[in-house]
Amino acid sequence: MRSRGSNNRLPSSRSAFQWRISSLILSMFATMAAFFVASRLWQEAESRVYLVKELDRRTGQGESAISVDDTLKVIECRLVFPFFKQFLILLETLDLKGKEQRKRMAMLQKELDEAKKEGFVPNNRLESRGDGEKKKLLAVVGILTGFGRRHNRDAIRKAWMPTGRIPFPFVRTTLTKLEEEKGIIIRFVIGRSSNHGNNSDSDIINENKRTNDFLILNDHVESSEQPIKTKSFFVDALQHWDAEFYVKVNDDIYLNIDALGAILSTHVNKPRAYIGCMKSGGVFSKPSDRWYEPEWWKFGDKKSYFRHASGEIFAVSRALAQFISINKSILRAYAHDDVSVGSWFIGLDVKHIDEGKFCCSSWSSGAICAAS
Repeated sequence: MRSRGSNNRLPSSRSAFQWRISSLILSMFATMAAFFVASRLWQEAESRVYLVKELDRRTGQGESAISVDDTLKVIECRLVFPFFKQFLILLETLDLKGKEQRKRMAMLQKELDEAKKEGFVPNNRLESRGDGEKKKLLAVVGILTGFGRRHNRDAIRKAWMPTGRIPFPFVRTTLTKLEEEKGIIIRFVIGRSSNHGNNSDSDIINENKRTNDFLILNDHVESSEQPIKTKSFFVDALQHWDAEFYVKVNDDIYLNIDALGAILSTHVNKPRAYIGCMKSGGVFSKPSDRWYEPEWWKFGDKKSYFRHASGEIFAVSRALAQFISINKSILRAYAHDDVSVGSWFIGLDVKHIDEGKFCCSSWSSGAICAAS
């Protein structure tokens, strides 16, 4: 019997021990809660005292009557204000960053505009093929023409230049086919009249609407010197098209465009190529001479031109066209464009290619061109 009594007392002693542990834990949590509530009440009391003193200071009254609701609202504002202040600081920081970015963008845009004025051309103008793959053009051929030269242009269109006229809606022109299949762009190149919008400009605009084969130099006055027009052609063509070569042709030249493409293809691996019927000769110093050079004295006592390509037709690679575009404001223009272009490459590491087929004296000599 005693043994049973002793066994019954063991569970009761264990329960008492567990109850004491639970009571101790609950007491600890209650104490911590009491401290937390007391600290909150103390903070609120400090807030009330602060608010009352602040109201007394601002209103000049010895005592201030303020309701509990108003007090709680002010306390809430005081608690929220630091976060609101941080939010305002963040907004101000973002605004300053935005202003800095806008200022930086404006500076970059200004630098880009200045670079474009100096001839910079973004290298992103690539012709696309039908399958979406970008294809670089082989050549841009510019036929320099002028007002009152409609007869010459029509003769070229009939003889060797594909038409840009659209026969039916959604039908490719033969000029477009040449561009897509052989990578050759052909355009008549002309400037504006000294009085923009007069009959001469209107005639060219109307003609272009029918033929769609002009490159109009808006910044070039047609009555100015030919070398300046040739320079403008290289600059504008470079801005419109990315090609291996840029070819200048007179509007009294008949050209075998397929043969031209074949010759240019053999020189694609030459980055600074200057291709033409190379020549040199005496400088004409008399005003009565047809090819009079006003600055003849610059060519020395022997009055002899340096080596340069004939102006009837010549080609320059993209690198040289870029050089002309970048330095257009400081490149000296002489009386004739062939001499002027040749002078621009003096002192440069340029490959002068004397191509006999560019000599347009006769078809029988194997030339790809002929003068009318």
